Amino acid sequence: MTEVRGRTAFITGGANGIGLGIARAFAKAGAKLAIADLDVAALARVKEELQSITQIETYRLDVRDRAAYTATAEAVERALGVVTLLFNNAGVAAGAPVEAMTYELWDFGMGVNLGGVINGIQTFLPKMIKHGQGGHVVNTASGAGLAGVTAVLYTTAKFGVVGLSESLELELPKHNIGISVLCPGPVATDIVDRTAGIAPKASLSAEGEQKAAAARAQATAMLKIGVSIDAVGERVLEAVRENSFYIHTDRIMEEAIKQRTQALLEAMPKEPA
Repeated sequence: MTEVRGRTAFITGGANGIGLGIARAFAKAGAKLAIADLDVAALARVKEELQSITQIETYRLDVRDRAAYTATAEAVERALGVVTLLFNNAGVAAGAPVEAMTYELWDFGMGVNLGGVINGIQTFLPKMIKHGQGGHVVNTASGAGLAGVTAVLYTTAKFGVVGLSESLELELPKHNIGISVLCPGPVATDIVDRTAGIAPKASLSAEGEQKAAAARAQATAMLKIGVSIDAVGERVLEAVRENSFYIHTDRIMEEAIKQRTQALLEAMPKEPA
């Protein structure tokens, strides 16, 4: 079990959505917070909300920028001490139909959703190991990282996050560091709209633009009825305390995971007679 009280937590994408839910849960549990996000206004709001509960510092950070990540990590340690709770949570809902994908979109989506996790790991994990105080890492993936869905860019990145986390699970126990991978289904956030405002544009025809707008509207409506960010934050807190690896928010991917697992097993060669 990892006791979170008094530890310093670093949360990317921590001023909005799931990251904000995590910040609220860990603030109430007594952790000190370092919140990183691109949204300056949201950073100000989260600091105003939580500063009466715990010590909190905020940082504008693009998780793709390794130099900025290093500088931010140093600033966090000076202000709050050693980070022993790491939440690689920042993410975007970028993508397009495969025929409309561009290198710009690939670089943007992979850079944030997978590269941002890698940068968080490489920036903080060696420090956590060196300081020897144990701790916990949570990487935010998705149900789409457990079975393929019709979102090729998003699925590719999230499968990478799950694979990275599963590999780390084999290595980190010897350092007394736990790890979890968060695989949420629909969560009530505005990630679709926020991504649309910053993502590169896909190569779409007029008809394609209409279909994309309809798809965004459908995704937004589905998210609105999803699990609340605070419920997700509490699930993450429980998983860190209990050192649980997989964190799910619902059972929406259950059948798809069963079908994928069965297909993998059936594709294996038969044992020699």
